[in-house]
Amino acid sequence: MKKTLKRTFRVSKYVIYKETLVDYKEHFWSFLGAFFGIGIIAFIQSHTLSATENIFLIGSFGASSVLIYGAIQSPLAQPRNLVGGHVISALVGVTVYKIVPDIIWLSAPLAVAFSIVLMQYTKTLHPPGGATALIAVSSTGKIPELGYWYVVSPVLTGCIILLIAALFFNNITSNRSYPTHNRLKRLLKKKHAHPHKMKK
Repeated sequence: MKKTLKRTFRVSKYVIYKETLVDYKEHFWSFLGAFFGIGIIAFIQSHTLSATENIFLIGSFGASSVLIYGAIQSPLAQPRNLVGGHVISALVGVTVYKIVPDIIWLSAPLAVAFSIVLMQYTKTLHPPGGATALIAVSSTGKIPELGYWYVVSPVLTGCIILLIAALFFNNITSNRSYPTHNRLKRLLKKKHAHPHKMKK
């Protein structure tokens, strides 16, 4: 237990340290990423639904933006966590709502607790996912009517929009790199290295 706590503390210190080293110029790219990521979702919302039907722009996307644009080195901000965390939590939230739709004091804690455990089990822990599950069981109006379509849209489609913006704006300068661990990047580096070897 002590080893786990020490390791968690070390990782947290490292992540906080890395994030505070970001040059002030890089904050500009964080701003742009969040602006365009949320902006595109809000644009779709405003042009497809009435102002009273707030379906696409769910609150948990704001929390995700803090992580994927402002704390890009965090393990909780990586693409697997962003998409997996939200989708799993949305599935849990809708399922719990279908089983206990009218008992909020039971459905709300069940949705959040199960989503946390499943995110831990699948290694997709993403704190805003808890809010995604809670929205599914506590919202009124259109969201409960969506059923499992809630998982596809707004959750999955919104995650993809946020991710595309993050992949663009978080890699626009040499000081920013997202995701931190990416097989695709390794493959690209290998392919880039082969032409140089052939020239020699």
